[in-house]
Amino acid sequence: MLKFAGLLLLASLAYASDVLEFDDSNFASNIVKHDIILVEFYAPWCGHCKNLAPHYEKAATTLKNDDTPVPLAKVDCTTSTETCGKYGVSGYPTLKIFRGGEFSKDYEGGRDEAGILKTLRKEAGPSAMELTDIQAAEKYLGKPEYALVGFFKDTSDLSLFKKAADVLNSEVRFGFTTEQAVMDKYGYSDEIVLLQPKHLNSKFEGSVTKFEKKVSTENLRNFLGINLLGLCGHRTQGNAASFSRRPLIVAYYDVDYVKNIKGTNYWRNRVMKVGKKIQDSGKDVYFAVSNVEEFDQELQEFGMKGEGVQVNARDTRDKKFVMTEEFSMDTFEKFVNDFLEDKLEPYMKSEAVPADNSGPVKVLVAKNFDEIVTDDKDALLEFYAPWCGHCKSLEPKYNELGEKVKDISDIVIAKMDATANDVPSQYEVRGFPTIYFKPKGSAPRKYEGGREVNDFLKYLESNAESKDEVKAAMGGEKKKKKKKIEL
Repeated sequence: MLKFAGLLLLASLAYASDVLEFDDSNFASNIVKHDIILVEFYAPWCGHCKNLAPHYEKAATTLKNDDTPVPLAKVDCTTSTETCGKYGVSGYPTLKIFRGGEFSKDYEGGRDEAGILKTLRKEAGPSAMELTDIQAAEKYLGKPEYALVGFFKDTSDLSLFKKAADVLNSEVRFGFTTEQAVMDKYGYSDEIVLLQPKHLNSKFEGSVTKFEKKVSTENLRNFLGINLLGLCGHRTQGNAASFSRRPLIVAYYDVDYVKNIKGTNYWRNRVMKVGKKIQDSGKDVYFAVSNVEEFDQELQEFGMKGEGVQVNARDTRDKKFVMTEEFSMDTFEKFVNDFLEDKLEPYMKSEAVPADNSGPVKVLVAKNFDEIVTDDKDALLEFYAPWCGHCKSLEPKYNELGEKVKDISDIVIAKMDATANDVPSQYEVRGFPTIYFKPKGSAPRKYEGGREVNDFLKYLESNAESKDEVKAAMGGEKKKKKKKIEL
């Protein structure tokens, strides 16, 4: 019996959560205990809440032990209706930041561990952490994250460093010291250095990069943009936007820097060895590793399935390329070189080109987009999803519009299933339907007008080149000249 009780205790400890749980009975009394706290209002049945849960748990554990600790809490809105109603919760999950027991602002950061850490550290702590002694420095620099640290014997640049930190501390942790003992410990004096976390250290690149320009926000921003990600960075959902440099090669596998650092670096080192060889040959290219499960949706966008290390690439035009061979250092090197030398066919997610596309509303797929949407015609383009109710409501009106202007040769009315085709990068589609107007010879712009047939026609009358023909299609035909009657 005692043994069984002991097992239960161990199980409960193993699943102990660092996320605080509040309800109607204790929310008000608990929220005032914290200078700053993030609260998630959720419903147990909510799919988005379930997706957030592991990230929220990890972030809570990390922030609990941070230099400036920030607690995370949650409230079940299916049982604590009074509290959720008080704060206007209408969807799940809703995240809000409270300060001193009062609502401060809606949380607008990323909804994964990295995004939560990034946002709350900016909200809670000083933009630049002062390392007052060796113990503080060791604790700060021992964390598994990059740090930009200023060692200031001469403090004339310290204010500029702090000013830059106010702007850039969401990109990287800033720290500084004026203590001689700390400078002696790390061997830097009147220098600013970017320190790589220990788990990313590799023989293929240095773990320290020195900043050697005049201290300014812009110079530090440029320095971080070039050096922060290193030869081969760990790309996550939280920092993926930082990997914006192209061309970019990403290797996907079971990346795990918590439970399997050695195994993760086994494959990363192979990527880095090839990457360094290629970069040393004078070619500009960037590398990253990502967790295959975390980026499952992205891999689907590349049409990628399989086991082991999977590799894809994006070029400077944001076209996609997929390595189809099994990963080895030889096949990887060949793929990267062929990619850089433009020897590969890009991958394109596309439906089949319609056999008959003679209707008044042209059907766009990725493979025929450039053929139909050209610079010598005005085009109105709808990006839709088959399951979208608003898209279904729009369809008969959009078809009627197509019928009305079908005889105007300089205007194209077209639509694309954005869930089944790659959408060109200049068209940003975040919801359905999204409509763009592509003027003849100019860049596309989002259509923000009404969605009745006459709204579309009036827009085309004002913006298309064939204004008179559009007006005629609206029913305002040109006046015919009266024939002279001979007497």
